[in-house]
Formats: sequence, C-alpha cells, structure tokens
Amino acid sequence: MMYEENNSAGYYSGYQQNTQDYAQGGWKPEEPVRNQKKKKGSFFHKAAASIAFGLLFGLSAGISFYAVKGVGDAITPAGSAAAQAAGQLEDAAKTAEETADGIASAENGDAALTSTASAPAVTVTDVTAVVEKVMPSVVSITNVYTESDFYGRTRESEASGSGIIVGENDTEMLLVTNYHVIGGADKLMVQFIDGEQVEAQVKGSNAKMDLAVIAVQREDIEASTMNAITVAKLGDSKALQVGEPAIAIGNALGYGQSVTTGVISAVDREIEMDGITGTFIQTDAAINPGNSGGALLNMKGEVIGINSNKIGGTVIEGMGYAIPITSAQPIMEDLMTKTTKIRVDVEKQGTIGISGVNVTEEVSNAYNIPLGIYVSQVYPQTAAANAGIVKGDIITEFDGTDVTSMEELKSLLEYYAAGTEVEVIVMQGSPDGYQEKSVTLVLGSQSDISQTE
Repeated sequence: MMYEENNSAGYYSGYQQNTQDYAQGGWKPEEPVRNQKKKKGSFFHKAAASIAFGLLFGLSAGISFYAVKGVGDAITPAGSAAAQAAGQLEDAAKTAEETADGIASAENGDAALTSTASAPAVTVTDVTAVVEKVMPSVVSITNVYTESDFYGRTRESEASGSGIIVGENDTEMLLVTNYHVIGGADKLMVQFIDGEQVEAQVKGSNAKMDLAVIAVQREDIEASTMNAITVAKLGDSKALQVGEPAIAIGNALGYGQSVTTGVISAVDREIEMDGITGTFIQTDAAINPGNSGGALLNMKGEVIGINSNKIGGTVIEGMGYAIPITSAQPIMEDLMTKTTKIRVDVEKQGTIGISGVNVTEEVSNAYNIPLGIYVSQVYPQTAAANAGIVKGDIITEFDGTDVTSMEELKSLLEYYAAGTEVEVIVMQGSPDGYQEKSVTLVLGSQSDISQTE
C-alpha cells in the first residue's frame, strides 16, 4: 500500500507533532496547493491515505485500550460493557483494514472491489461450456428466393435464418426451423458449424405454428462435417421459471452463429401473430433478424424454445420470443415423418382452381367461421370443381399441412406436380354450422385456369 512518499510510522509521528503544536498555538494548517496537472488515480491515493490514517489512529487507540483492558479483565466480567466495546473496536479496525486494501486493489487495476463494508461482488455466469456443447447442433439457413420490383422485373435475393438439428434417419439429417424462414424459397442452403454448405429440402411445415422441418441428405454431407455436428437435446419448457438464465444461439443478421444471454422474462406470454394468438416464452436475450429458427437454451444445454424474431419485431428492445419446445415437439415429430418434398419446375406445378380470401383470427371471431382460406370462386373443370369444392367452403388443410392463407397454399403447391393426388380438408356450411369434410382431388395443370391462384 502506498501513501505518497511517507511511510506509516513517519506519517503518524508527523501527525502527533503537528497536533501538539496546533494545541499550543504554534502551528496552523497550510493552504492546500492545487496541482496544475491532475495525476491519474489521485482519488484512490487520497482515499487510501485517509482510510489508512483512520486505521492507524484507531489501532493506536486500540493498543492503549487493550493495555487498560488487560488489567480490567481481571476485575471485570467478560460480558461487561467494557468487554463488548473492545470487541466492537477490534471489528471496526478489521473492517477499515479490509476497505483500505480493497481501494488499493482497485487503484492497481483489480477487477473487483471487495470488502465487508461494500456490496457483494457480482458473479458473471460463464456459458462457454454450454455453448461448446450445443453450437454443433445449430445451423445457418439461407433462403434463396425470387422477388419482383415495381415494374415486374425479377431478381434473385437471399434471406437468413437459423435451424436446429433435431433428428436423423438412415438417409437424412433433420432440422427444425420457423416456417417463415423457409417460406417461398427457390433453394435452401444450410451451413454447418465447420462452414460446409449443403442444399436442403422441405420435409414438412405448419404455417399456423410457424414451424417447419427440413432435410439434408446424408450422402451430401462430408464425413468430417458429420463428425463435427450433433443432434440437439430437447428440454422441458413447462418447467421454466421466470428469472432463470437463458441462452440464444442463431445466425444473427446473417453474419454466422452468435450467442446472446439473458433470463426468462415470462412464460406463457400470449402474442398475436398474423391474426393468430399463440403462447410463447419471453426473454431479454437478444433475438435479432437471422436468429429465427435458432435455439433458446437453459443452463443444461437443452433446447427449451425455438426463437422467432418475427414475433417481437424490431420496434422493441429486450423482449424476444420463442416457441416453447414442449408445444413444438409433437408438431416437429409429425413433420419429421413426412415425405421429403422436391420443388417442381414452375411449368409443371399443379393447381387447385380457386380464388380465396384469408380468414384471420379477427375475422373468425367476428363472424364465427373457421380459420383457413375462404373459397370465393371455383373455376370450372378444375381440380377443385371436380372434387366438389364449392364457393363458401373454407380450406383448412392441404395434404396433412394446416393452411391459413393463400400465400401458404401457393408455397405448398410448388412441391406438387400436376396429376398428383392429394387430400384436402374443408369446412362446409350447414344449417347446424360448419362441418368438416375430407375431399380427394387430382391437381390440375397451369393451362386449366387463366387466373392466378
């Protein structure tokens, strides 16, 4: 411990002499001299010196006290006021010493100031072990799609997202992500932890829950990459408690995998998205564009949620959302059993032959009709007309996949060629309300209709 140029003994002797001279009227304190150049760390020097002064003065007084106490103990019971005062003096001296050491440590660049007189040191949680364990199961996804400008000119564009390896079979590695990450894609590219990129195909999707499972063929993956990747372990989102730590991993802004941390801010948070109200996990771990489809983890390295930037948007801060894994798991397991879809050339894609209007949750509640696609027109001699679908029917499911909008139906049709037989679920009105009906139709060709579905 440094006190300018004075050692402790000399400093204390000078203090005694000056005090004595002042009492006799022969010494007055000098006017303080203001340094023209302020030295770095002067505050800590002064603070340490002041505390040391108090400490040494107290210790000196304590020594005198103990001398008296030694005699007094012989005639005074240990529990008397004098004994208690001695104990308090000893505790105060110890506190002063620890505080002075703490300030000196801070002056010397130590990371934390710790003493019995200060607040407890903050413990920073190290998540490196969890991240090292889970990162190989998280992937980056690039959605390559075609967009049109105001003048109808088309160009190829890309959007970024994330995914989690959740299973495998004899021929495929299976990944879960958000439906909005893969929707409308001309091509899907997956990048694994070692940087290898492989094309993926859609296995199945559920737009209502914003979930999709995509597949990468094992034969397309290098052996070194297979050794580097792992299948994620799923946790129990129902066991979450508000305030427990949370870790988010994902392809934020398309820059590659990154990690953010926070806590579980809320569970069972109801949020409306695309007219549908769902229940989500809320966290203050940053979830940015590109994080969608990535993993929300607990401290065991278990996936407790599937992050979705779409839910929170960009106008708020510190409020990210994830689909609870317990809600997502049954849907994921069903999608993993679907036949992997290969995109069909545009001119060969099948059609249904309808025009439709989206029935949102708001419309559904207002008019007491099911969610889905309201059939506003059926074109003659098309797949829909031949299967008995009529105006006023509401399409709710296409080939085992829930549909709530025409956009979703069009995306699904990109994987079906004309002539393919599919099952469609419709809700038909009756005097007793809407009744579910399953119809089988054979998709028509583009030439069957002149209007765009």
